Amino acid sequence: MRLAALQADFGRWLQGECPDAATRLGDDPGLDVYLNNYRSQLVAALESSFPQLQRWLGETAFLAAAARHIEASPPSAWTLDAYGEDFPATIAALYPDDAECAELARIEWALAAAFTTPDIAPFLVEALGAVEWETARFAFVPNLAMLPVKTNAAALWQALVDGTVPPAAQRLPAPGAVLLWRDGFNPSFRTIEQAEATAILQLEAGMQFGALCTALAEEHGEAASAAIVGGWLGAWLRDGLLAALH
Repeated sequence: MRLAALQADFGRWLQGECPDAATRLGDDPGLDVYLNNYRSQLVAALESSFPQLQRWLGETAFLAAAARHIEASPPSAWTLDAYGEDFPATIAALYPDDAECAELARIEWALAAAFTTPDIAPFLVEALGAVEWETARFAFVPNLAMLPVKTNAAALWQALVDGTVPPAAQRLPAPGAVLLWRDGFNPSFRTIEQAEATAILQLEAGMQFGALCTALAEEHGEAASAAIVGGWLGAWLRDGLLAALH
């Protein structure tokens, strides 16, 4: 058997226990050892990427979810660090009535991903005086991510990390989003309302700050909109989420 064919059959055995592949490989008892080692490594990768989800689900349920994911989604990247990327989708399919589970998984993955982004110095408050606000466009730091949420999954994650009793899972009064970023070596996040999430998406897409303010004024009035956008801007500066205003 050529090396390429041998490798292909070995992959078929590991990823799907293909009986024909096992036959061509000689039905060696050692195949089961390789299979167990392969699955153990994938489970360990998921456990490393989703420790709080594992605590929330419990070990038995987490292992069952991992087994389902391994069966349906063999690794495709060169590193096992990337293996968990689609695990939140598996969790969503397994727990359609418990939205906090998939949201918790997405939060964990996004926070881990923030540590793979480059460090960029945030925009300094001292430079605000030089900004042409009407035409200003915003550039957010590359480690910022935003996830839509319908539950208190962020509060669950924080309680699990702190080792305290997590609150009961519950739906938010209205759909919102979670901002996630890296503050040095510390993962950070906060839950925001949909209006702020929409504003961030618009600014990321290139909307000028003046146009955003005009749209908000038409909806809320000038005084209220000034307070709203001022609060957002202050929070973004405080959290170091802005890379540039230009």
